[in-house]
Amino acid sequence: MKLIDCVARTADRLACAAVAFGHGTGNAFDEAAWLVLWRLGLPLDALDENTERVLDAAELARIDALVDERITSRRPAAYLTGEAWLHGVPFVADERALVPRSLLAEPLLEGTLETLLGREPRRVLDLCTGGGSLAVLAALTWPEARVLGTDLSADALALARLNVERHALAGHIELREGDGLAALRADERFDLVLCNPPYVNAASMAALPAEYRAEPALALAAGRDGMDFVRPLLAGLAAHLEPAGALALEIGHERVHFHAAFPHLEPLWLATSAGDDAVLWLAREQLVPEIPNMAPAKKKSAR
Repeated sequence: MKLIDCVARTADRLACAAVAFGHGTGNAFDEAAWLVLWRLGLPLDALDENTERVLDAAELARIDALVDERITSRRPAAYLTGEAWLHGVPFVADERALVPRSLLAEPLLEGTLETLLGREPRRVLDLCTGGGSLAVLAALTWPEARVLGTDLSADALALARLNVERHALAGHIELREGDGLAALRADERFDLVLCNPPYVNAASMAALPAEYRAEPALALAAGRDGMDFVRPLLAGLAAHLEPAGALALEIGHERVHFHAAFPHLEPLWLATSAGDDAVLWLAREQLVPEIPNMAPAKKKSAR
């Protein structure tokens, strides 16, 4: 069987099994190509030059076994291969963290965040870093910046360390365990904060396909409206931003819940491949609470 025919057959199997996509691929054919090429030890961008390659019985058996596991386990393909690619950059991937796919990578790599900031950031915080993909992309994009990646999960940080080492960025990225802003020292200030937090609301969590339930719920679930993490973040972040600093925040499909929770905020919504309602930008001055008038009241006359 030719490789391209094997990919087509695998795509049919995945489609008939109704597996869910979204962890690096969006359809059955692309995921089939990923699994077949990876199992054969070929580069994931090498489909076109290998379409006519004839596979022997042993190769087909190994591919079928991998596809069987994908269908029966419903684990994302990245967890089976141990690797995921985000905009051409490879990352070690396993169940300790979400599969790298943050939409924040798009405005980061396209230069949108730097344009909005008006300069290259010198200090970057990747809050909820998970496996460290955004921290790595930030360090690669801004080689002069110091990047701090924080996460509540020690397991996720162990995975992040592998990715930092993979890209030889140990001198540029610090990783630290902690719950949200509690991971920061009181005097720490950042030019830019990247945050892809838990934001899935309770109803959506209950309806997630098995592939998403294979990921750590700690990194996904955020209460009834998906804003449980975002509320304390927005309440306390201004104290950790430089005067001209800003926050780039991913909230997925939760724009309605965001507006309901923060009706006073008017963020800038950034265009991504998923639309213009999944990633937002807030400057520091938008996060500083209004200070009530504290002038002493005039004393009433004793007359």
